[in-house]
Amino acid sequence: MNEPELAPETPSKPRASMASESAPTAAEETTPDSKSKPKTNGNAKGKNLDTPRRWSWPPGSKREVPTERYDALTKKRPASLLCVDDISVSFDGFKALTNLTLILDDGELRCIIGPNGAGKTTLMDCITGKTRPDTGCVFLVGDTTDLCSLAEYEIAQRGIGRKFQRPTVFHGHSVFENLELALHANKGVFKSLFASLSGEQKTKIESALEIIGLKDRVNDRAGLLSHGQKQWLEIGMLLVQDPKVLLVDEPIAGMTHQEVERTAELLRSLAGKHTVVVVEHDMDFVRSIAEKTVTVLHEGSVLAEGSMQEVQNDPKVVEVYLGE
Repeated sequence: MNEPELAPETPSKPRASMASESAPTAAEETTPDSKSKPKTNGNAKGKNLDTPRRWSWPPGSKREVPTERYDALTKKRPASLLCVDDISVSFDGFKALTNLTLILDDGELRCIIGPNGAGKTTLMDCITGKTRPDTGCVFLVGDTTDLCSLAEYEIAQRGIGRKFQRPTVFHGHSVFENLELALHANKGVFKSLFASLSGEQKTKIESALEIIGLKDRVNDRAGLLSHGQKQWLEIGMLLVQDPKVLLVDEPIAGMTHQEVERTAELLRSLAGKHTVVVVEHDMDFVRSIAEKTVTVLHEGSVLAEGSMQEVQNDPKVVEVYLGE
């Protein structure tokens, strides 16, 4: 699974921040096989890319989702918020995702499970713009823009936040300063630290502190927090930015039993206010938070979908994932 480096002591913008991504530079516009294969213009019609590109589309080239596809996915799901429509991704011939469709409802807590190599991380990469699929599209209901044609920071600005497995917080700054930096994510670090907060912004920070349970650590350096508390702080850094969709990758890895229980409470409390997607391997944890729908991925496709009890009793799921 691709994981970010831990945040350095000196301020640098964390990957979890929804609007902190800057536009990619020319140096970033390369792929692992760029030396052996020529680049393909992202606007070239009728051409699929053998390897998903990690750069944004040229300015002004954003695509619109075809009306018939938009209507087909949303009319029967009036509560839907995010639609992943028939996406496929290949890496030098290896099919990471194959014709995968996923619809998330507004305010739901969705758990995504599957064995290693099932495509869970690639799916999240496509939603957030880190990887561009060969075919298919991703869109928010109410906006026909194909998110796959946008840069990562543009997708983040539309309300999709992601928390990676390892916490990426500013270790040298206090809990409050971390939340403040996330709130001012569209500004430089210096301006963020010395900008005055409005009453509304202070309320957002206070609300996030209450939700993540770190009010008593507000002035402590983030580097002094436990692993679990750093995870909660990073979730708080997303919450102050009012995300519509919150993608959480293996949130309990390395946590104590008490921290796991607190994390389950935290994620359940976010449902209803946000659409929360949790990718997790720990089945006991999934059972503790799964409220409605669990999606099982296998070899890049949806193998099963339903309540926790339904997927547990599905023979196909038992064979490939729950058989232990």
